[in-house]
Amino acid sequence: MGAFKAYDIRGMWNRDLNVDLVYRIGRHLPELLDAKRVLVGRDARLSSPEARDALVRGLTDSGCDVDDIGLATTPMVYHFTADGDYDASVQITASHNPPSHNGLKISRRGSLPVGYHSGLDELERRVLSGNLPPLASEAGVCQESEKVANFVAFLRRWQPDLNGLRFGIDCSNGMAALFAHDLFGSNALYINDTLDGTFPGHPPNPLEVANCAQLIELVKKERLAGGVIFDGDADRVMFIDERGEFIQPDLLIPLIAAPFLRSEPGAKVIHDIRTSRGAIEALRAAGAEPVIGRVGHAFAKVLLRESGAVCGGELAGHYYFRDFHCCDSGELAALIMLGELATAHRDGKTFSDLTAPLRRYATSGEVNYHIEKKDEAMTAVAALSRASETPLAEYDFDGIRLEFKEWWFNIRPSNTEPYLRLVVEASTPEILTSWRSRIEATLTSFMS
Repeated sequence: MGAFKAYDIRGMWNRDLNVDLVYRIGRHLPELLDAKRVLVGRDARLSSPEARDALVRGLTDSGCDVDDIGLATTPMVYHFTADGDYDASVQITASHNPPSHNGLKISRRGSLPVGYHSGLDELERRVLSGNLPPLASEAGVCQESEKVANFVAFLRRWQPDLNGLRFGIDCSNGMAALFAHDLFGSNALYINDTLDGTFPGHPPNPLEVANCAQLIELVKKERLAGGVIFDGDADRVMFIDERGEFIQPDLLIPLIAAPFLRSEPGAKVIHDIRTSRGAIEALRAAGAEPVIGRVGHAFAKVLLRESGAVCGGELAGHYYFRDFHCCDSGELAALIMLGELATAHRDGKTFSDLTAPLRRYATSGEVNYHIEKKDEAMTAVAALSRASETPLAEYDFDGIRLEFKEWWFNIRPSNTEPYLRLVVEASTPEILTSWRSRIEATLTSFMS
């Protein structure tokens, strides 16, 4: 499997991605994005310094000037790309992938994402062609710049009153550790809060509940109001309630949207095609106008801009904000969610009290099935469900989402792998079990 994915470039270092490939990417990017000034940041993986050197060499050999902000969270790079009016930016990170991996997240001017269908496909074609653009007559210049303090100051615009709230923070030994103490203060209890690209505490993917075990134990042992856990590059964040239970990230979209809806009643809020009916109903009850979109940050950021929404979120733990250049920020989402939790705590409510009205449906979560004939399998699943009753609503822009009175499902193909991803949600566990079993029986006939 190659390194060019649907939303970014990522793979095992020195197998899918290496110094030569990164150098070639640096050589082609300026022409592809019409870039003369590029911002570069990186995570703490052991391969990131050599990836940075290769990228910068490629960019400057093509005549591009580079500002290197060094160790940075991905949201930091997004912020300064737009704030500094750069032509483009590259964050060197493999996000939640294992330590043996690395990658590149590329943005255009204004922090617009570069996904496979908005530039990465052409970049891949050029890079793999074996050709390089001519060397610039005058090489570009790379200068280093410190941005951490400025970014923390920017985030403090949303600093909530956390007095009296005791909570846990798990930085996953990733980039959130860069300034978590400065941002979240002394009320928090911190674990895995040192930068270490080998991720000794646990893998940096908090969507896998097993990776939240240390935080869950901390919350229970110290009787905390909740816990916050970041992925490797801090563009995603997830939460644990006071009982030590993992909270499905899309359920928190209404709570994170709440302060924006208080100041802008009736505002639009985006969500992806997998989002729980409970979250969508809660948004409508709060007066918001939910806007459904495709999965992935490359699509969500564009949808936020085009729709004029104030914020939004995804099942994977990305939360997007109009006031954050229409980008995702795990740090900002954590501040806002902790602020809502602190207010509820002062009113005698717990984290689970806040989420109880949202957890009204039984869900399968997202389940993967190895299937080569993805289109045929999706068609069969849709026919199975339609034979039972007529859908109340249907969406077909990212796989298929069909909604019925008591249940709904979304089945969508992976963009890069021979997998179908299924989510089923129902009014009761019995209905969920019944329909999930029937769908799985249909999918089994397509599995190799």
